[in-house]
Formats: sequence, structure tokens, C-alpha cells
Amino acid sequence: MIIENSGLNGVQSELHHLDDSAEKLGFVRWQWEYYRATYDLKIEESNSEYFVRINTRAVEGKLEQSHAVLAIEAVYIGRATFPHGLDYESPVPQSILNTATQKLEQLKELLA
Repeated sequence: MIIENSGLNGVQSELHHLDDSAEKLGFVRWQWEYYRATYDLKIEESNSEYFVRINTRAVEGKLEQSHAVLAIEAVYIGRATFPHGLDYESPVPQSILNTATQKLEQLKELLA
């Protein structure tokens, strides 16, 4: 599911600041290449795992440079599937959505 009202779409930040801010809240930069990166936050409830995924793209520089500027493109949430993958179509419990929304709001404040 795409989280439409995150307030993060289009927000820009230098890589080092985005990494530091995201890490403080439990997000991890997992997938990355020279011009794109994703940040994931794992939320667990009732033997299920959900991931909030933030997609970013470099608008200045490359990801190997700490001063590269990234723009947030989209924010998703999905249920983890075995062995590895995310199901973006599964219903997400309200408590998970509340936690995700809170973390995204905190990230928005740190990046402001």
C-alpha cells in the first residue's frame, strides 16, 4: 500500500543527514545503487512483520558521496512474505499504520 499522506514525497536531504535521521528512528538503508536507495523500517505484531519502505533518488551527486542530495519519491507499507518479499496488497492492521505514521512524522520533523 502506498502511504499517500506521509508529507515526505519530494522532501530533499543530504545523504549523511538522511542516513543519520532515519537510523535514529529505526530505518535501515538496505538497497542502494549509485542513484537510488530504499530505507526500511520493520514493525512486528502478532507473528507478522510489516515494512515501511521509503524510496529515494539522488538529485545531486551519487550515493557514494555523503553530500549527495536525495529526494524522497514514495512511501510504501507491506507485509513480509517468506522467504523474502513484501506483499503490498495485504490489509495492514490499524496499530501498524499508527506506528508507521508516527515514525514518518518524526522523520519529517528531523528532515525539516
